[in-house]
Amino acid sequence: METLDKVDLQILRTLQQNARLTTKELASRVSLSSTPVFERLKRLENNGYIKKYIAVLDAEKLNQGFIVFCNVKMNRLSREIARDFSRIIQSIPEVTECYNISGSFDYMLKIHAPNMKYYQEFVLNVLGPIENLGSLESTFVIDEIKHEYGINV
Repeated sequence: METLDKVDLQILRTLQQNARLTTKELASRVSLSSTPVFERLKRLENNGYIKKYIAVLDAEKLNQGFIVFCNVKMNRLSREIARDFSRIIQSIPEVTECYNISGSFDYMLKIHAPNMKYYQEFVLNVLGPIENLGSLESTFVIDEIKHEYGINV
């Protein structure tokens, strides 16, 4: 496994704050010239440390600010059922995150919707028909206290 040095980590921290920096701007912030920073960036991308660059959108302004964490329990679980469930969830745009979890439930979904009525129809028409889905428990977000997009490096 590759070891990242302090400059690599500084590049990753800086990019988490602003991924639109040019290589020249990034080089200035990590006190290197552009060429070694460019080479480090390519290595970090090629080795999978940087998965992609995205724009973070405002869900409220886009009428998708009603956030629900939905815990899903399957009737039964096998590799095939898990694979099918994963494939279905990947295709549902309202589901922005999905985790296979331990405990009383099998999966936790993060769902963005315009409002409660939309979510009700979503449960009945999109999640409800999924084969082997046993039960759901929905938790509605009242207020977002902290939401970091990066990780501590």
